[in-house]
Amino acid sequence: MANETNYDTIFGKMAIEQGLCTDEELKHSLEELKLRSQANPMMLKDVMVELGFVTDTQAERLKTDIKESKAVATKIPGYKVLGKIGAGAMAFVYKARQLSLNRIVAIKVLPKRFTENPEYVERFYKEGQAAGKLNHPNIVQAFDVGESGGYHYFIMEYVEGKTIADDLVAGKVFSEKEALEIIIQVAHALAHAHAKGLIHRDVKPKNIMIHKSGVVKLADMGLARETTDIAAAQSEAGKAYGTPYYIAPEQIRGSIDIDGRADIYGLGATFYHMVTGQVPFMAEDSSEVMKKHLKEKLVPPDHINISLSAGVCEVIEIMMAKSREDRYKNVEELLLDLEALQNKQPPLRAHKRFDVSMLEQLEKGDEVEVQEEQVYSPDAVANYRIAILILSAVAAVLLIIVILLAL
Repeated sequence: MANETNYDTIFGKMAIEQGLCTDEELKHSLEELKLRSQANPMMLKDVMVELGFVTDTQAERLKTDIKESKAVATKIPGYKVLGKIGAGAMAFVYKARQLSLNRIVAIKVLPKRFTENPEYVERFYKEGQAAGKLNHPNIVQAFDVGESGGYHYFIMEYVEGKTIADDLVAGKVFSEKEALEIIIQVAHALAHAHAKGLIHRDVKPKNIMIHKSGVVKLADMGLARETTDIAAAQSEAGKAYGTPYYIAPEQIRGSIDIDGRADIYGLGATFYHMVTGQVPFMAEDSSEVMKKHLKEKLVPPDHINISLSAGVCEVIEIMMAKSREDRYKNVEELLLDLEALQNKQPPLRAHKRFDVSMLEQLEKGDEVEVQEEQVYSPDAVANYRIAILILSAVAAVLLIIVILLAL
């Protein structure tokens, strides 16, 4: 998280963070910039526009954002800004020193272009207030929210480390053991948030930070909603809030009665990505990705990474069941299975989630029809079939014995 001083570096980083281009497009642009600058000095933004990776409008907006981010440094009293450490579509994030307590903090600032929209300002303050209700070692701590010099800001704990997304972008596939350690810590964070009546609604690799000490921190309450906030739920009805690669089906549908099981889905999608190196569903655009969350059957994680245990795969599939009734009923139940896996034990709660009617159908010799919104463990179904075949064979032998005795 070193301070950014080079304009091109800042421009490229912000283009990535705001989702305007891909890592490969930025890499290609930088290579092209290096080649062209040997004959005629150029700016990265001009190369990216020429290559069609960003538009003129997007480039100008980024230019304004960079200029504005430098101005913020002198606008928040009591803090010395040390450098910019992030920039999303909705906020800049800076590393700063709080002078009164001589401690390092992170400051999230709402860009000026959003301050004229009351909805954006309200959402920004709601994020700070939601985070302020939480006090847990696995959640980024909130310190203050306020306004100064026309800028709305949110002061929070500074986490020296990296995000899960940083590792995934670098091509890392997490081992089962390491992934479990991280997912368990995030699950504890979610259990605390849910107990306080808050649903995160945007659990994803970018919002999971790992401190250099190894402690995992859940960040960004920007989409958090109180379960009791009926007015907010009704105002958002029919709108999909979340990140396409990790969003729960009920969030896509814009259901007003979202509960903690939506976060379980997002955590399951993150878990899937960590141990396979792939997002659960991939498509050319966001709408197609979300359609797959709704309709397409999940490829079992062990079909991608054959080294995964059956237990971990079963837990992930239950976490990502399309119907929330088929998922873990709460994070506490999920934690029992995650901790069992960590102790090399079977995930018993996941087993109980399987439909008993499947066994009944198999006993009758009927074909089992798996509904699109249900996910069953292939290992469990196979075990059922083997058991029934053995019972059928024993029954046949007994029948033959009875017939022979009768003769």
